[in-house]
Amino acid sequence: MPTRPPSRCAHPGCGALVPKGRCEQHQRIPWAGRDDKAARYGISSGRWRTLKRRVTERDNGCCYRCGIEQPDRDDDPDGEQQHELDHIIPISEGGAVEDLDNLGLICQSCHLIKSKAEAARANRARRHRR
Repeated sequence: MPTRPPSRCAHPGCGALVPKGRCEQHQRIPWAGRDDKAARYGISSGRWRTLKRRVTERDNGCCYRCGIEQPDRDDDPDGEQQHELDHIIPISEGGAVEDLDNLGLICQSCHLIKSKAEAARANRARRHRR
């Protein structure tokens, strides 16, 4: 199977040869330039923490997709492995912002998979609208 030759980095002025897109030095930072939760959803960080605490109690600290339990604070003192609060139905697809039925805890690996699928759906819809 033939492979395409490397091309120059897509960043202006960079001459590095890469298989596709940008070189390591010029990779875009995910969520850079995005607003915070307050601007995106109209929710203060305190309200977001309250919602997360209520959902954590309701779901017993388990991921709503795979069921894995959230690690104890003793096992994860810096909080890096804690589950995230997630909108089950994305706001962009008509999900409610603060409805507890639309919020769930999700582990990092499930969140990555779900976010990629949502982005792919949004990109397909955007292309379809053109």
